[in-house]
Amino acid sequence: MKSPINAEVLPFDATAFHNGKFIDVSDADLRGKWSIIFFYPADFTFVCPTELGDLADHYEEFKKLGVEIYSVSTDTHFTHKAWHDSSDSIRKIEYVMIADPTGRICRNFGVMIEEVGLAERGTFVIDPQGRIQIVEINASGIGRDASELLRKIQAAQYVAGHPGEVCPAKWHVGDATLVPSLDLVGKI
Repeated sequence: MKSPINAEVLPFDATAFHNGKFIDVSDADLRGKWSIIFFYPADFTFVCPTELGDLADHYEEFKKLGVEIYSVSTDTHFTHKAWHDSSDSIRKIEYVMIADPTGRICRNFGVMIEEVGLAERGTFVIDPQGRIQIVEINASGIGRDASELLRKIQAAQYVAGHPGEVCPAKWHVGDATLVPSLDLVGKI
């Protein structure tokens, strides 16, 4: 299996639900800014609203970093609207909810569960050039944490802006980074 890291996002066009309206979204919308593509299995389920609500609770923090969030499931945009209108957790969402009823976007990112027509819990962080920098795929029963995703994006943005430096485990903004060199070999 080839790693998706640094791979360019494949073309797609979709309809999405966003702030009470249906909008068109494509891969071109990901260019020029940091983006999160957040796949989840289905609307009106159990773990999914906890994850999407957690993202909604942190959305302002993501926006301060210049990051846009796009949630994606194989539900239709009509179903996204119905879920948004009926769930307190989902009603908080101000980011784009992409409909992928054909599964094309899920397949593009390698998260389609073909036998059931649903997406894996896949998180992809895309840089402003449209390249994948972070990938996380969880089993269906394991929810994701928006605060950890924020930390990872801060590290990705730092590394992108500081060539030659890397962020060690548990790195947070303001912490020391590393500059890989022969002098560090065996000393960490």
